[in-house]
Amino acid sequence: MDIGYQPSFIRRPSGQRDHPALVLNADYRPLSYLPLSLWPWQEAVKAAFLDRVQVIAEYDEYVRSPSMEIRIPSVVVLKDFVRPAKSSAFTRFNLFLRDEFTCQYCGDKGDMTFDHVIPRSRGGRTTWENVVASCGPCNLRKGSRTLRQVGMRLNKKPMRPRPEQLQNIGRKFPPNHLHESWMDYLYWDAELDA
Repeated sequence: MDIGYQPSFIRRPSGQRDHPALVLNADYRPLSYLPLSLWPWQEAVKAAFLDRVQVIAEYDEYVRSPSMEIRIPSVVVLKDFVRPAKSSAFTRFNLFLRDEFTCQYCGDKGDMTFDHVIPRSRGGRTTWENVVASCGPCNLRKGSRTLRQVGMRLNKKPMRPRPEQLQNIGRKFPPNHLHESWMDYLYWDAELDA
């Protein structure tokens, strides 16, 4: 599976030795795709022991205490449904996710910053509709001028994303570590094997 571009600031599990558990909502969908809803194995074991989750897949490894032995969960389902957020939080990460970690002026990927389309010095506000992901060179080139003044244009009009839109975009950026037991519950934008 080609996992495509990975922004450098996304935290990744350090490997299978940590045995993270994929956390699914009661409808068997991940709570989030980016970052992928993962719990450390300790949290998954604790939730299973307290009967807050149903374990549907396990690693081959065990954890032991003096009185019991438990296989480490690799996929857990919450017993209570967690309602998705009704609106998307305006954060730097969500802004970059909305713009797919791509400069909205030149289309470059890599180290991103953000830019006010209508500069703050000209009354522009810090809102979903006025802030876009930008590479450093484009941000410096534009400065506190308008797009017309510098002859630049936006690749797409900035809009407030719905939470499900951010989830769908997040599917384009799978993490480096995907355990085979998770694959039936994750739907990435990847070609299916024939």
